[in-house]
Amino acid sequence: MTQEQKASAFRALHEGPAFIIPNPWDAGSARVLAALGFEALATTSSGFALTLGRLDGQVTLDEVVEHAGALDAATELPVSVDRENGFGADPESAARAVTRVAEAGAVGGSIEDWNPDGHLYEPAHAAERVAAASEAARRLDFPFTLTARAENQIRGNPDLDDTMRRLQAFERAGADVLYAPGLRNGDEIRAVCDAVSRPVNVLAHRRLEMAEIVDAGAQRVSVGGALAWVGYGAMAGAAQEIRDTGSFASLDTRVPIEEWLET
Repeated sequence: MTQEQKASAFRALHEGPAFIIPNPWDAGSARVLAALGFEALATTSSGFALTLGRLDGQVTLDEVVEHAGALDAATELPVSVDRENGFGADPESAARAVTRVAEAGAVGGSIEDWNPDGHLYEPAHAAERVAAASEAARRLDFPFTLTARAENQIRGNPDLDDTMRRLQAFERAGADVLYAPGLRNGDEIRAVCDAVSRPVNVLAHRRLEMAEIVDAGAQRVSVGGALAWVGYGAMAGAAQEIRDTGSFASLDTRVPIEEWLET
């Protein structure tokens, strides 16, 4: 598939039934998720950072661009990239990050309103950044899907009214998809979906079910770094058992690697 075909397929997913977009952290996990039948992939900044031995927010734009290219090359699926805050507070940085990940093969990406220095951007400034990213996306020769994230729910300000005001401003600024990580239940998801007219992405967690999310009106569901934590958790648990008991029973795991990688 060409990049334009991937971009069109990704855009079309947002016009059909609600779908899950899982978050691989490397090329291998991307191949597995593709083999399992998912239709699109989204990167996870925290999961990717851990592959480099770092915490979330400690990677560079160049590293993210290289990672995006590796995931795009690993499968035929559309890839959307977590661009964090755009790697700079100014609107120009938000725009540049769109262009860079698109050059690497991505057909979508997110921009958030959280400065890694430790504060949320003021709504007007956050909207300016989304507008700049949107303008950069529109200059591409394929339909790049821009997701705008309101981070306040997970950044010490769980004010749903503030969330909705931010997302409404991002919609006016040109975002294609709206996203507020940290929504806790169907009522909060429904309130957000009712407040905007663009597709809404929901971050899954163990207290939510897909049916509840869909019933509340959301279009897309991602899992963030959770799949990476599941994988690393299983590895750490097995390693601790080996260390503490001397038993290697935890290594008795079989996965169909050849089947996953032949697709």
